[in-house]
Amino acid sequence: MAEPLEKRLEKAMVELQEAQEAIARTERELRQASFSVLSSDRAVRATVGPQGELTGIEFLENKHRDMSPQELAASVLEASSAARIKMNRHVMKAMAPFAEPSSNVPELKGFELDWERIFGPEVLQDDEDTARDDTRTATPAWRDALGEDGED
Repeated sequence: MAEPLEKRLEKAMVELQEAQEAIARTERELRQASFSVLSSDRAVRATVGPQGELTGIEFLENKHRDMSPQELAASVLEASSAARIKMNRHVMKAMAPFAEPSSNVPELKGFELDWERIFGPEVLQDDEDTARDDTRTATPAWRDALGEDGED
């Protein structure tokens, strides 16, 4: 026997209230979020804020003094882009549950978000594609552009 309409509406209202509270919590958390990423040459650390805006640049160990302007610019762009992608992924993961279908109210099907259209194709690549860690050995793109192989 089908559940009465009043009961289904009551469940939907409870779920809506819970979703609104969860969205408010998520928005508060996201407003405080930031990500920092180190460039592959370890010369620059870029920090982005909750909307992907650049909030800080650090030039590490005075390495920038021995870099050409093009190398320094490439390091800044690399680190800031990777930090922005990390922030975008964080937003995507935080907001994804709100797009899912309702388990209690089958009529609420959820909706599909085109994350690639919102944030760009990089957001859908593996985290490892843009991760910057101490074990990375691939030649940075900026070195390729400058015709350098990264070897001394």
